[in-house]
Amino acid sequence: MNFHVVLVEPEIPQNTGSVGRLCLATGCTLHLIEPLGFDVSEAAVRRAGLDYWEHLDVWKHPSIETFLETIPADAPKVFLSKKAGRTIYERKYAPGTYFFFGKETAGLPDWILNRYAADSVRIPMFDARVRSLNLSTAVGIIIYEGIRQNS
Repeated sequence: MNFHVVLVEPEIPQNTGSVGRLCLATGCTLHLIEPLGFDVSEAAVRRAGLDYWEHLDVWKHPSIETFLETIPADAPKVFLSKKAGRTIYERKYAPGTYFFFGKETAGLPDWILNRYAADSVRIPMFDARVRSLNLSTAVGIIIYEGIRQNS
């Protein structure tokens, strides 16, 4: 499918590890936007037992602003947020789409959600007591919806 998963300032290494495994399994490119809440050096990855990491198409970027300037202006972009009005099922996902996810404790910055409101979607949840889904779960849901749409 060649989707792009963009993690903006991820904080929890286990989530990023799970997302990396998902990206490798589905042929997605993983983009990590700094600052990261953990070390992804070769030694750290080896210590963590991420034996698949060397096969992953993963890129680090110094900031979200810099990253947004480097991707084609007409590239399809989708921003995941519980604040979005539309659900993930109200949009089509073309191959090459960039899916943006915010850090675990704060989500995407408000300036991004304001600038890209028309491109923001949420995963529906049916119990108000659930504040949010785990990052790696959310990535899995949207990537497989994109795969389903394009199969």
